[in-house]
Amino acid sequence: MPQTNLSAYNNSPYAPGGSALKRVLWYYVNLMFFKSAWLPVKDIKVSLLRLFGAKVGRGVVIKPNVNIKYAWNLSVGNHSWIGEGAWIDNLVMVTIGNNACISQGAILQTGSHNYKKTNFDLITGPITLQDGVWIGCGAIINQGVTAASHSVLTSGSVASKNLEAYTIYQGNPAIAVRTRIIE
Repeated sequence: MPQTNLSAYNNSPYAPGGSALKRVLWYYVNLMFFKSAWLPVKDIKVSLLRLFGAKVGRGVVIKPNVNIKYAWNLSVGNHSWIGEGAWIDNLVMVTIGNNACISQGAILQTGSHNYKKTNFDLITGPITLQDGVWIGCGAIINQGVTAASHSVLTSGSVASKNLEAYTIYQGNPAIAVRTRIIE
């Protein structure tokens, strides 16, 4: 029976974008200003994201200890919020709409691996969170998922498939549990 052989792993088809210098600079900017708690000033964070190629709208709040893999693969709409300890592992594009909320410790992961291949090929897919989406604390959005307008992924839940508009999802794997009604 075939076995996994990580010595054969090759992700050369994947290109993270940006020059090597840009990636190194972003690594240290992310480490010093985003992944730490010593600079809670959101306006500086927004300016740094824009400097590195992110599209960031007005009124965006980025809390301390947020990890963003590559700024240039990020688009955040107006008045959205990224909570403490969130991890945006954006090997490819992550798009966050207006008035979206990513709660504490949530993970948006655009990459995984093909467990069926002996060399564990990298798999990537963009993530889109449309307007008004709420990702609960500790929830995980996997690669290729679109969370439609005003959908909710509850705390600790895992989304591996698209989320329908105005629907609340819960569990691992996340399933629709009820309609979101906004009063």
